[in-house]
Amino acid sequence: MVSVEEALQLIAEQVKDFGDHHVPLLQATGKVLSQPVLADRDLPPFNRVTMDGIAISLATFNSGTHSFRIEGLQAAGAPQLTLHNDHNCIEVMTGAMLPVNADAVIPYELCDIEGGMATVNLDNVNKLQNVNLQGTDSRKGDVLIPKGVRINAATIGLLASAGLDGVPVLKVPRVAICATGDELVEVHEQPLAHQIRQSNAYMLASGLNSEGIQTHRYHLKDNAEEMESQLAALVYEYDVILLSGAVSKGKFDYLPKVLTDLGMHTIFHSIAQRPGKPFLFGKMPDQCLIFGFPGNPISTFVCYQLYFKFWLYLSLGLQLPELTACLNKAIDFKPALAYHMLVRLEYGDGKVIATPVETSTSGDLVSLVQAAAIMTLSADRNRFEAGEVFPVQLV
Repeated sequence: MVSVEEALQLIAEQVKDFGDHHVPLLQATGKVLSQPVLADRDLPPFNRVTMDGIAISLATFNSGTHSFRIEGLQAAGAPQLTLHNDHNCIEVMTGAMLPVNADAVIPYELCDIEGGMATVNLDNVNKLQNVNLQGTDSRKGDVLIPKGVRINAATIGLLASAGLDGVPVLKVPRVAICATGDELVEVHEQPLAHQIRQSNAYMLASGLNSEGIQTHRYHLKDNAEEMESQLAALVYEYDVILLSGAVSKGKFDYLPKVLTDLGMHTIFHSIAQRPGKPFLFGKMPDQCLIFGFPGNPISTFVCYQLYFKFWLYLSLGLQLPELTACLNKAIDFKPALAYHMLVRLEYGDGKVIATPVETSTSGDLVSLVQAAAIMTLSADRNRFEAGEVFPVQLV
């Protein structure tokens, strides 16, 4: 049995690079940029008007002229106009090019417009007010987004502005999910008294979807020969297999032997923790990684969050947020095991406060819905006082 820290180190040693490829812009959300993105032009690409109003010559205004004849209209998306008479003005729209010979914009609400004349109701006007100068956001050739950034909606907008309809991103691993047990039926089926629906497989698939990984689900019956036949094909088709159940010491927990017979090198089997003590981690001869989670829902959930996501983020060059929270009640935990506790989070007095979620068993799915994070309490003590600060991982 290894410690939590040893398990994480052993998992970190199995980090993989899956290469990169181009995907369409609207399929890039959630993926990781594999190359820096450079500006193909200045941003903004011209002196851009930021408010609807009139564009004037500041020198004329400062000489005492506050009323200007309207000479024309500069619309957004239209070629740049020129102010031909510095005693005139040009109406300008937000996003339009600042007309040549104009160097200040006065919003409509600070003007009176009547009979083709615009009168400015201000005593002072600043040079280039309400104007974004060309290149103030970035210059052509500047790095807009460095590689290694996870793409979100804001990133998509910037990528679009840089003209990228195809985006270079890191490939994600091919992942299979295998739920085990004769007691499992599909979610659309009505279970008999001795059966349950396949909740763990859907929980894992949803977690993977949120990481930009589309996966396939499989059901392994409690039959060693059938398990071996199914897994013999899957280990060559996928980079990672997530297993839920059949990894402990029960009469039907065939997976450790089946995987060993298929050539798996067992890196560890059992972590000094609760929940999830029987967690199995190994590597097949073709380099496929095996994450064998205990079948109880909370055990599966915790092991996925703390160990698979740790490996995935390392492989993609990402960092999980390093967060802490203040425990709001004393906890006694007698076994010499790390305790991964589901908690709710709230904010008060400038602190993040963690409240333990009451659970009945490690199979209590209802409590998972209440949890915002997992707080890890170390194995080297058995009492944890209210007010102490411990690491948490958001879920």
